[in-house]
Amino acid sequence: MDYFENIIKRLIEQDGYWVRQSLRVNLKKSEKVSIGKPSIPRPEIDIVGYKARTNEILIVEVKSFLDSPGVKFDELNQEYDIPNGRFKLFTCDNYRNIVFKRLLLDLYEKGLIADSPIIRFGLAAGKIYSKDEHRLTSLFKEKNWVLYKPSDIAQAIEKLERIPYENDPYVIAAKIIVRNRCKELIKKPKI
Repeated sequence: MDYFENIIKRLIEQDGYWVRQSLRVNLKKSEKVSIGKPSIPRPEIDIVGYKARTNEILIVEVKSFLDSPGVKFDELNQEYDIPNGRFKLFTCDNYRNIVFKRLLLDLYEKGLIADSPIIRFGLAAGKIYSKDEHRLTSLFKEKNWVLYKPSDIAQAIEKLERIPYENDPYVIAAKIIVRNRCKELIKKPKI
């Protein structure tokens, strides 16, 4: 499991979702043919969250890209008839629709979700290419997708500091970082 995915999983759980991580979608042969790739391996969804109170499913692709230029607008602002590239669920409507339909059917048949949930889909990015954040934000708003920007993730991690103690590495790290940052601010003389 990817540590960055684990952080995003923890933050989504904090928002009231139960979460499954690295969930494989068992496409049928006919669905693979409809996608245009009859031998495609089982798609893997990074994060699937479900909020029973609102019957809402949250499907999130997670990309850290921390030591790279970051997620780029041009990679997400593509449209393909047959899935291609790193962001297939974003760039191929047919692929996304078939994968999501199968995912919901499988989860429903297992009794994990209620019938006809509201679907929210998005991306959690540890780093976005500096010149593209505004354009990506606009694209996601236009498509009605969810974008967890690095600043959103940082704020959510900081909020973990406020919850009661848990033996959870993300809560512990948030408490240490936030509390020590506050001490440093207090020590600095005002100029």
